[in-house]
Amino acid sequence: MDKPWKISRGPIAATELDVEKATAINMLLIRPVGVLPAKAGDPIRPFAVGLFNELRPLLKPDAGVTALRRATAAYVHCRRYYFASAQPDAMRHDLAGEPVEPLSPEDRLVAQKRFLSLKQSAGKAEAPEQPTPVPPPLLSKSEQIRAALLGKRNAVS
Repeated sequence: MDKPWKISRGPIAATELDVEKATAINMLLIRPVGVLPAKAGDPIRPFAVGLFNELRPLLKPDAGVTALRRATAAYVHCRRYYFASAQPDAMRHDLAGEPVEPLSPEDRLVAQKRFLSLKQSAGKAEAPEQPTPVPPPLLSKSEQIRAALLGKRNAVS
């Protein structure tokens, strides 16, 4: 995993959860930004470097910078955002959602590693733990014979 992926999966579509996170960001702003998905199925677009500094002037007067930082972090640190950023043809986008530059191979590799790490940890969380079977109690030979005889007696009555 020392090399970025070479096969593109194409645009990575946003899920309802991704849209909820994007909506949380847009709710803090005086106007929605085009780089964020508006509905499920819209592409997830990696942000241009420094995009947060462009978002801050759009912050509503009653909203805090910390809230914007947390909402943005929740969006950009999710599995699908990393997956979109790891694609070989991944581009960084401005506020309007227009591509401005390709992601560097180093940034794509970091995104790929984080995506795989999150995918692995999600797989562990989703896999239900198998309960360890309780072994039957060990019975002596005489107890086994007694249990068998009692079982036959109960079956006859």
